Amino acid sequence: MLLKKKSKKDDQLASMPSEPAEKETKKEAKAPSKKGRQLKGVIVSDKMDKTVVVSVDRYKEHSKYKKRYRISKKYKAHDPKNKYKKGQKVIIHESKPISKDKRWKVIKKV
Repeated sequence: MLLKKKSKKDDQLASMPSEPAEKETKKEAKAPSKKGRQLKGVIVSDKMDKTVVVSVDRYKEHSKYKKRYRISKKYKAHDPKNKYKKGQKVIIHESKPISKDKRWKVIKKV
């Protein structure tokens, strides 16, 4: 059985798309990457400049008694325009370290 060697023309024809690609004219807002976690929480403090403190609640089940109980944790999140206020529900996204304590960014209001 003899195999035919591929030529450069065959490679070029195979790599060319059969239909021309359409150009996208609209610019979309840059969404956070799929990597990293997203959490929902309530802002409990907005007194710092460009920073809010977000309280995130989660439920955990006791290993022996199987009762579910609530655990809350506070995260400092970056708010560059200081537009989010105390009491608002927001979504925060994990990011690279911004300061000593800030590793989250506020994405949007829920």
